Amino acid sequence: MAKIKVLIADDHHVVRRGLLFFLKTQRDIEVIGEAKNGKEAVELVTELKPDVVLMDLSMPEMDGVMATKAIREMNETVKIIILTSYADQDHVIPAIRAGASGYQLKDIEPDELVETIRDVLKGESKLHPKVTSHVMTHLTLGANQKTSKISDLTKREKEVLNELAKGKSNKEIASSLFITEKTVKTHVSNILAKLQLSDRTQAALYAVKNGYIEKE
Repeated sequence: MAKIKVLIADDHHVVRRGLLFFLKTQRDIEVIGEAKNGKEAVELVTELKPDVVLMDLSMPEMDGVMATKAIREMNETVKIIILTSYADQDHVIPAIRAGASGYQLKDIEPDELVETIRDVLKGESKLHPKVTSHVMTHLTLGANQKTSKISDLTKREKEVLNELAKGKSNKEIASSLFITEKTVKTHVSNILAKLQLSDRTQAALYAVKNGYIEKE
């Protein structure tokens, strides 16, 4: 079984040691590197090609938001989970806009962090309950501008958006709608462009906020 390759980016040695100690006990996870700042994290992603990056926000040389954006621009397949002490909107929203697939606080239970890593790799979006309200507030403020955009989507794009809102990966969406993963990727790109969103996490949250989830 292939292991999930994880890169830890945090400027505190104690935090990195603690995460490494616990993650090493997981049979399906392998920590392949550690970064002391955002700049080093970007460099190590290029060199080591991790599946998931655990990213702190407040770091020297380059903060977590800038590092997340840089990583996502050069490698769309890397999943980034923000792991921080900040739960306020001023930190949450920029991180999600930059491309983070998950946002967790450092008080998270170890087992929950492991599940977050596994779920994010499958294409799901994972937010700590304490930050969800900030995301919803942000979406509410922009609802009037974006709600009308839903009409720009085709019938198939709306079906894909519905599946995205359920946290499904491209592979799962393809299976559910009987289309190829390549076609799903194209639809997701179109959805993001039409709704003026930057990633699938924002698309899923947008769909949930606007009640766009059809019943099974």
